[in-house]
Amino acid sequence: MKRTPDLSTAAWRKSSYSDGGANNCVEVADGYPGLVPVRDSKAPQGAALVFGADPWALFVRSVSP
Repeated sequence: MKRTPDLSTAAWRKSSYSDGGANNCVEVADGYPGLVPVRDSKAPQGAALVFGADPWALFVRSVSP
């Protein structure tokens, strides 16, 4: 059974790939072994997506210059 982690106390940080944009950023939360919670900084109360660490790393490598 897959379970969604409780993100109510997550410490979110802006992605280093967001170029310091004020409102156009992706935020990630650390501290979830094997998972990478991601949310839109423009909608912090909205839903977060949770990716496996390996697929997220592959995505980041694919879009990085």
